[in-house]
Amino acid sequence: MAMSHDHPAGRHAVVLAAGAGSRMSDVEPVKPLAEVQGQPLLLHVLASLAAAGATGASVVTGHRAAEIEAVLPRSPIPAEAVRNPDWASAPNGVSVLAAADSIRPGSFLCMSDHLIDPLLATRLVAEARAPLSLAVDRRLGHPWVDEADVTRVRTAGRAIRAIGKRLCVYDAYDTGLFLIGPELVEALRQQKSPSLSDGVAVLARLGLAEAIDIGDAPWLDVDDARALELARRKWRI
Repeated sequence: MAMSHDHPAGRHAVVLAAGAGSRMSDVEPVKPLAEVQGQPLLLHVLASLAAAGATGASVVTGHRAAEIEAVLPRSPIPAEAVRNPDWASAPNGVSVLAAADSIRPGSFLCMSDHLIDPLLATRLVAEARAPLSLAVDRRLGHPWVDEADVTRVRTAGRAIRAIGKRLCVYDAYDTGLFLIGPELVEALRQQKSPSLSDGVAVLARLGLAEAIDIGDAPWLDVDDARALELARRKWRI
């Protein structure tokens, strides 16, 4: 059955910005603040979400939290910081749980280091039907994607069957942008120290997780020096 993602308070966003960004630490000590086209990655993310209908955001911080929180007044939508005290020792699902109180049906969930075209987010909103909807890229072998590190997704039509970095059989990439609701929070709470992919896998087994094809909409996971250089040369959104 189709579900509505709208609610009176507008569409909220949760942005994960707690990690240390170790793969890029030699060039950018605070990854969400790495600049592309003159503004931090985090503000690019918030601007894209705002263009797709987000009206507020919870930004989960940990590593160098004060520095990240200092840019939030420049956000195009109201953005509050939520600190994850366990950021250094726990997977990213724990960061999602840190923002659990702000998660309602149809909330965006995004990574602070993923550049996303607003068109990608708009397509996700238009097509989403399940309690968890993940924007996926079916263009396997795309030169912007780090095949060794990307999270892989195996689907059957719209249904997500498996997700993880080590999948051998897959037909899509995880772009890092979701629409979620309380179902994901419950799935994560059932596990000890879960990753986000762990929570998605639980919902997938229950038939509650779907993949939405982004078509040709651009996105880029800025996770290392190579990707940052690529973003600075190629990103035009």
